[in-house]
Amino acid sequence: MGLCLDWYRDCRLCPRECRVDRTAGQCGYCGETAQCRVASRGPHFGEEPSFTGTKGSGTIFFSGCACRCFFCQNHQISGGAVGTLTSIDALETMAFRLVAAGVHNINLVTPDHFWPHVHELCCRLRATGVTLPLLYNSSGYARAEVVAEVADAIDILMPDFKFADPALAERCMGDRRYPELALASIRRMVERRGFLQPWDTSGEITARQGVLVRHLVLPGEVQNSLAVVRRLHEEFSSDLPLSIMSQFLPTPACSARGLLNRRVHLDEYQAVCDEVAALGFERVYTQPELGDDEFMPDFTQDEPFAGNRRR
Repeated sequence: MGLCLDWYRDCRLCPRECRVDRTAGQCGYCGETAQCRVASRGPHFGEEPSFTGTKGSGTIFFSGCACRCFFCQNHQISGGAVGTLTSIDALETMAFRLVAAGVHNINLVTPDHFWPHVHELCCRLRATGVTLPLLYNSSGYARAEVVAEVADAIDILMPDFKFADPALAERCMGDRRYPELALASIRRMVERRGFLQPWDTSGEITARQGVLVRHLVLPGEVQNSLAVVRRLHEEFSSDLPLSIMSQFLPTPACSARGLLNRRVHLDEYQAVCDEVAALGFERVYTQPELGDDEFMPDFTQDEPFAGNRRR
């Protein structure tokens, strides 16, 4: 068993396919070389109850991102310099400490561009008898060929479906192909793992496997969100588990661009929830309180989420 670096050479891990040699110290579009970088790790209580349960989700937040949305709520780590270079052995130690803390799963956040490290971690955990579900928490912006390999190693897949509008995707992350790429990757995930189960919103019985799709409602972009839920219904039926999020907070880049520079209004969010109900979705998480500011992260702190400090 050993870390295979082949994916990082002539890198095509994400749809950008920038083909740099990250093993030679070159940075991909994700902003990272082949040296894994981790921004934060620990039990997290800001996820959906299916994942946090009573003891938290064992999150490992990776630095960098191939999506690079300018409004990213984790902008400090997705496009900033926050994070620590981490060997595969150190990554394994992090995961074992989370297991020892009693978390319900190992939650790998924005892991796509470090898939070789993540794959090796999964292999090591299983080889040493760890049976906790492995959760892949991603942007949805992925190559279906890579997703097939991911889905073989991961129990729970939680992709975003951010944009159904190609023009909005172009404005926000520079790739108008996002809607079709994300749908293709989600389709592959569902084919391999099915829908999230068991489904228990109380948090008493946490999820063990399957797919849940997240969507963040953006201010002034209700039509995009309505198109998102309609596309998902068309592709996967109303049985698909969803998380419709309202927690958007403008980032410094939003102010600089004069775009998405306010919070979501309750009537905007409610319009999306109404459409979700009209389409017949029943396994749905919503945030009618418009998010919890104590779970908006500051990754310059040892514990980025103030809400976790209450636990």
